[in-house]
Amino acid sequence: MLFDTHVNLHAEQFADDVEDVLARARAAGVTRFVTVCDRLDRYPAVRAIAEANDDITCTVGVHPHYAKDYWSLEAKTLVDEARHSKIVGIGETGLDQHYGYSDIILQERSFVEHIHAARETGLLLVVHTREADDLTGDILEREFKRGPFRILMHCYTSGARLAQRAMDLGASFSVSGILSFKAATDVREVMSKVPLERIVLETDCPYLAPAPYRGRRNEPAYLVDVCRAFADHRSMTFEDAARLTTANAIQLFQRAAT
Repeated sequence: MLFDTHVNLHAEQFADDVEDVLARARAAGVTRFVTVCDRLDRYPAVRAIAEANDDITCTVGVHPHYAKDYWSLEAKTLVDEARHSKIVGIGETGLDQHYGYSDIILQERSFVEHIHAARETGLLLVVHTREADDLTGDILEREFKRGPFRILMHCYTSGARLAQRAMDLGASFSVSGILSFKAATDVREVMSKVPLERIVLETDCPYLAPAPYRGRRNEPAYLVDVCRAFADHRSMTFEDAARLTTANAIQLFQRAAT
């Protein structure tokens, strides 16, 4: 039994065959999914997928790439949407200075509004961070002092210092197919320091397909390969890794357990 904590089922790559994609995942042993919102205008489609499937829940939020399109976003909007029983997380949100699609000031403002919503609702904050380690850590620590909130560092590829700062705040971390990439030695080194009880699995499909599917469209069925890479990395059996990460994810996404 596997739990894919981060899928993008509303993506255009799945427009023609999402039901087949889900059938393959279920046949492979993936029994729970969290489908993630990246823009508020796509939220109705995200929620509809969750509403149509008993084994799928979702998040509400704005990816940092799109902060410029929602510059006036307020936490209240996210809190109001989060009353829906299918919502198990706020985000994904955070900072991304790799592409620079949105000004970093707008990204920071959006990030903070998401944090306020996560604090108020008690739902998990799904954090995306890329090439913004110091600022991400500064914001998380500053806001945590104002009141605690729960954190998931999604698809973590950042440095050891930010990982430690996040762990000091009680954060969990999701492992993706990147762990299986031959060149991802830095990621494996950082993740080796994260306690097992803080780790969950994700595909981030349709992106970041694990070996041996790298370069193809990713699917939640490939979570089997992510789990295998994680098990090998931490010298565990596949069964133990699946059991551990699923239990961690059920606890983390509390509404998903009901």
